[in-house]
Amino acid sequence: MKHIKIFIELTRLNKPIGFMLLFWPCSWGLALAYYFKQETTLYFSYLILFFCGSVLMRSAGCIFNDIIDRDLDKKVERTKKRPIASKQISILKSFIYVIILCLLALLILLQFNRLTIILGISSMVLAFSYPFMKRITYWPQFFLGLTFNWGIIMGWTSLTDTISIQPFILYIAAIFWTLGYDTIYGLQDIDDDEIIGVKSTSIKFKNNPKIFVGACYCLCILFILLMFMEMEMSKYFIFLMVPFIFSFVYQLKIFNKQNPITCLNAFKSNNVTGFFIFLFIFSFTI
Repeated sequence: MKHIKIFIELTRLNKPIGFMLLFWPCSWGLALAYYFKQETTLYFSYLILFFCGSVLMRSAGCIFNDIIDRDLDKKVERTKKRPIASKQISILKSFIYVIILCLLALLILLQFNRLTIILGISSMVLAFSYPFMKRITYWPQFFLGLTFNWGIIMGWTSLTDTISIQPFILYIAAIFWTLGYDTIYGLQDIDDDEIIGVKSTSIKFKNNPKIFVGACYCLCILFILLMFMEMEMSKYFIFLMVPFIFSFVYQLKIFNKQNPITCLNAFKSNNVTGFFIFLFIFSFTI
């Protein structure tokens, strides 16, 4: 039971918001592709595969991130008790877990077409370079956005086996979404991060975080509108944007950089935001 508990803490399986934020963009890409190519059986089976892949890759990414950040995590109040930082598990055993999880994710990836497999393998460069970005740039959240939302492109290609402009417009929108929510998340550790020299958009825009986050969310909405216009959809569908726009407004209203709990709550609410955006895109197919 002790080993199971350590594994769960390592992979953050007890905090599903992480893998859900990785899964929702996959579901968006799939829903967008389903509008153009009505493959019902493939769509629902692929939705399950992408969910499992998101859980596996998020888990592997958490462990790898903790290995790289073990010396930094010791100095941050919120992360100092993580299994690797607190030496509850060895680096070697942690790496073994990473390899096993990645191999299982590869088995899932091999169920898709060749283009999607190539895109999935190429995303590993983004996934395993992200933990180093906080040491060299104030924009690690941008690289997280590139990484976490790659599933939009993969979801699209898994059904269409082609590249098109619509998923890339949605991909850009999702990057701004990630920039916003991860800036909110980073505000929890801003004091410790400044002391140990970690960089982030939370620190860069610490004087006016709501303005920056609000700008990111507005750009996210703008690019979703551009995708909407590119698809030449009926104006009726634009009203379906109201729920996720409201969720952005709700986040901006509740988070306070002086209160870490409000930042965490606003960050977690993005699970609902991701679901609303999925419903918005999926509604096109009905």
